[in-house]
Amino acid sequence: MINIVLFGKPGAGKGTQAEFLKEKYNLTHLSTGDIFRFNIKNETELGKLAKTYMDKGDLVPDEVTIQMLQSEVDANPQSAGFLFDGFPRTLAQAGALDRFLESKGQQITATVALEADDEILVQRLLERGKTSGRPDDQDEEKIRNRYQEYNEKTAPLMGYYKDQGKFYAVDGIGSIAEITERLSAVIDNL
Repeated sequence: MINIVLFGKPGAGKGTQAEFLKEKYNLTHLSTGDIFRFNIKNETELGKLAKTYMDKGDLVPDEVTIQMLQSEVDANPQSAGFLFDGFPRTLAQAGALDRFLESKGQQITATVALEADDEILVQRLLERGKTSGRPDDQDEEKIRNRYQEYNEKTAPLMGYYKDQGKFYAVDGIGSIAEITERLSAVIDNL
């Protein structure tokens, strides 16, 4: 079983690349953003709670995110592996994910980070915001707040996974095909 954490700032291309990787490696794609948006659209209790944080560009609290993700993993017992997109985002979430997977006889195989310059990513998100309808992609201040949150809470995960020998950085600038090729080269050599 292969379990990949796809890592990177908002706008780095995680969702786009996840689509290719899930098909190529027969993985179950678990995107916390997609799961939150589904719950928000359907006005579930989780969705209403998540929306209050997401509207400010803040992270949803760990306990809510962890419970949601565990239920998604449990709902896919026949999966060949998981592609975690947008999770973990904090050291506490990484530890909780490790403990949860360990309880199932699994572990994270690798963490792959799509790296790109902030200014390029801000422009990508503002462009995406014109068609996505997502309010968090239409306000530069909210985008920059998301990057500040990422730098403060998520960037420390690099060290966590480096210490385990499971961290790989991939250049996230270029054509979709070029980036997919770079990601595949890492995963194929695990």
